[in-house]
Order: sequence, then C-alpha cells, then structure tokens
Amino acid sequence: MKKNMSNADKGVRTLIAVAIAVLYYLDIIQGTLAYILMAIAIVFLITSLVNFCPLYKVFGISTCKIKNE
Repeated sequence: MKKNMSNADKGVRTLIAVAIAVLYYLDIIQGTLAYILMAIAIVFLITSLVNFCPLYKVFGISTCKIKNE
C-alpha cells in the first residue's frame, strides 16, 4: 500500500472520529445512527493510522505531497 493521505487529511479524520466518539459517550447519538457513525469513526481512525484510503485509490486521489515510488 502506498501512502495517499496528507497529515492534514489524517488530522481531520482523527478529529471527526473523536467527535463521533464523544457524541456517543455523551448519549447525544443513539441507536442505529450511533452504530453507523461509530463504524465510520473506526474506519477513519484505521485509515489515518496506516496513511492509506482505499477510496482514494479507486478514484485516483492522493492528498500526500510526497512522491511514491
């Protein structure tokens, strides 16, 4: 897997994931919506940690400024 995410992209994804977790913890979101948003938050965190987004690969997008070899 080649890196295709910039640091800013990783930061935004992490911030969104943390916000969703806080909303869930404070019981602001509940039920099915909470489970769907938590699944999205987990995907955001995993993609941030590995610096790779599969959807970016499918659409040919790269926010990373470093050239991949």
